[in-house]
Amino acid sequence: MTDQPQAPAAKPDPTPSADLDAAAVAAYLEAHPDFFVDHDELLPAMRIPHQRGDTVSLVERQMKILRERNIEMRHRLSQLMDVARDNDRLFDKTRRLILALMDASSLEEVVMSVEDSLRQDFQVPFVSLILFSDNAMPVGRWVSAAEAQGAIGGLLSEGKSVSGNLREHELDFLFGEEQRKQIGSTAVVALAHQGMHGVLAIASRDPQHYKSSVGTLFLNYIAEVTGRVLPRFTHSLRSVR
Repeated sequence: MTDQPQAPAAKPDPTPSADLDAAAVAAYLEAHPDFFVDHDELLPAMRIPHQRGDTVSLVERQMKILRERNIEMRHRLSQLMDVARDNDRLFDKTRRLILALMDASSLEEVVMSVEDSLRQDFQVPFVSLILFSDNAMPVGRWVSAAEAQGAIGGLLSEGKSVSGNLREHELDFLFGEEQRKQIGSTAVVALAHQGMHGVLAIASRDPQHYKSSVGTLFLNYIAEVTGRVLPRFTHSLRSVR
């Protein structure tokens, strides 16, 4: 024994070492997601601030995040299902039109099949099918290639559809002045096959319905098939070029 006072036993430093920072802890937990399964005694002591200033356990917070993600995923799945149903309906309408075009026995049946299907099945309020030739035929609307090139030459690139807002003189040529006043947006695709040229245009009163980025897969398909059927019933058609 000694009369000298004894120094108190050293206590562990409560401050974590420099190398055990938050990033290291986060990295470790990310690499060991089952850590709290084997150390569930730590969970009661852990608290995470809530948005309202309260505290919730880590498990509760995790469940809240998972619920939010689940709701978001269900919302995305619902949107995808809606798109799939819309595409299925479009495909069925397109299939019926294609079969009608294949069964057509005259130019009149071809023109009527396209216009009636777009107006009635697809519920398109404004439809314009124009064919180009210097020798107009008695069925459908025909204009000379030069007239078409002068009016809508910028819309006639083969294999390229155009959608969005058109200029007034383009709308006048495609739909006429009276209908032009009611049109908000338009989708246009050129017809071109075996010397047969023309244009198929559809329009909506809604300025946002046919945006410049809107998909025109089905319209392109309809135009492509129509362009291949028409030469069966037409002759002496001059190219747009």
